[in-house]
Amino acid sequence: MENEKPEPLWLEKKNTNNMGDKFRSLYESNFLMIAGAHDPMAALLARKAGFKAIYLSGAALTASLGLPDLGVLTMGELVDRTRAITRASGLPLVVDGDTGYGEAINVMRLIHELEDAGAAAIQLEDQILPKKCGHLNGKKLATPEDMAAKIAAARQARSHLVIIARTDAAASEGIDAAIERAKLYVEAGADIVFPEALPSPEDFRKFSEALSVPIFGNMTEFGRTPQMNSDEFIKLGVDMVIWPVSSMRIAAKAVESFYETLMQDGSAKAALPDMQTRAELYDTIRYFDYEALDSRIKKTVLPHVGEK
Repeated sequence: MENEKPEPLWLEKKNTNNMGDKFRSLYESNFLMIAGAHDPMAALLARKAGFKAIYLSGAALTASLGLPDLGVLTMGELVDRTRAITRASGLPLVVDGDTGYGEAINVMRLIHELEDAGAAAIQLEDQILPKKCGHLNGKKLATPEDMAAKIAAARQARSHLVIIARTDAAASEGIDAAIERAKLYVEAGADIVFPEALPSPEDFRKFSEALSVPIFGNMTEFGRTPQMNSDEFIKLGVDMVIWPVSSMRIAAKAVESFYETLMQDGSAKAALPDMQTRAELYDTIRYFDYEALDSRIKKTVLPHVGEK
């Protein structure tokens, strides 16, 4: 038909994923602690501990692949891990989208892929490639206008996804300039502002007082920001905080220690007290619930206690 409207472009279609709304309800009602979860098992354990939302760090995901956090991760790798984590945990997941994997139209593609994969929120940062961890030196920044264009594209493409604008400008341009950037990003459509690598607790207060949107804090270890607890962040006006790489660091250190023990002893026996037992593992992944879905599978009986 001549007057028939064309189908919307794929990048313009809306997604029915409502995880973004669930995430909003969490941070709008209470201060939110968000555990970093670099894989589905970590996500399940975070949920078991009582966390209501989780975070997929680009740095943690990249490290889990044996690579440095220099922008070498692909969009496909990020989306695949997002899908695996959301499928396993069912929790609202904040995804580190780094610099958006390109320019405005690439950001729109990323938004759709993440919503399809079940994400609740995306974090976009104002670095350019090759990017670095926010707590390191030598970061190169996009112009405020270019970053704002990416935020606007994300806003146009999203259905429910919460948009978190991260600025790395404090280290090189100063707090006042970083706040001005953040204001521009909010005008472009950011729902939350993430000021990265702030060296002083009072810097968080400056952001919270200057902006009307929620403030997102990062409590990574071994960085520029001093270690603080949730009560201290609340007093500074911060609305939510991530511990992005902590669980991966803990896991990596434990595995490193175990391999040293195994190589030295020729046996894993000394490490048994540090291990999750077979019963605990099966409880975490709901092994028996899955088994019950198919009556043809004979119900598993766990081995003798000493063989768990």
